[in-house]
Amino acid sequence: MEVQELKFLLKLISKDNYQGKIQELKPNSKTTIPKTQSICRNLCDRELVDCSETITKIKINSAGKALINIDAQDLPVNADELKILKACATKTIKNNETKVTPAKKRDELIASLAERGLITAAETKIEQVWLTDRGKEVLAREYSPKGVNSVLSLNLLNNYLSFLRKNLRANQLSPFTANGSKSQTKIEENNSSNSHKPSDREILQTIIDLDSELGTDNYLPIFHLRDKLQPPLSRKELDDALYRLQRQDKLELSSLVEAMHYTNEQIEAGIPQDVGGSLFFLMVN
Repeated sequence: MEVQELKFLLKLISKDNYQGKIQELKPNSKTTIPKTQSICRNLCDRELVDCSETITKIKINSAGKALINIDAQDLPVNADELKILKACATKTIKNNETKVTPAKKRDELIASLAERGLITAAETKIEQVWLTDRGKEVLAREYSPKGVNSVLSLNLLNNYLSFLRKNLRANQLSPFTANGSKSQTKIEENNSSNSHKPSDREILQTIIDLDSELGTDNYLPIFHLRDKLQPPLSRKELDDALYRLQRQDKLELSSLVEAMHYTNEQIEAGIPQDVGGSLFFLMVN
């Protein structure tokens, strides 16, 4: 773990519920917000932290293009949503270039369009950050600092010691009962570990692996992924994960246009849309 990443985490664990705003977590006063966000994303990739993001730049995708080309009065978008779609129809734009006001309403509409798969987030800004269970486990049980570091303040060291003490108190209950058998809590933890739900990163890797295995040339039909991951994931959980990957520009979702090559069951595995075919093909960026 790099020194700046460690400082980021040590600042985070000083916050209530191990959650804070990105601007509060700069490793030092000279660290820029873009650099702090880059550190945060690196930690997110390793599942040590998670974060909430807002969209700052948008681009239209195939489903959105299909919608604005439909000559109909009764479209499944309101006037402002259509205005946003048309504003980004030919290029990537900033949110304020949509000319929709007020800003709060505009951002809510943009988030809604992204959730419905009509636009893609071309750039996002991290707002809130929180420590994951994996991050707690690494800090409390696995991390072992090495080398010489003369810039780690006593305040940050105090954050770490406070975290360790709190974690120690939370784990005071013995995992064994008086007769030496595992407690019910430990048994439940073991059972839970057997039904591990994959992270977004693991889902993306599964898509890559399936595409390579099946030779679908980065055009993987979604039913293959459902066969692989449902269960442990529910249909909604998988759909939500795919939308998140799309917003992070790690994945594209494409509509099914010609259904003759697939069975009804395979077609129903797609993500239904109000206009056009279901989102059916997965393409890794």
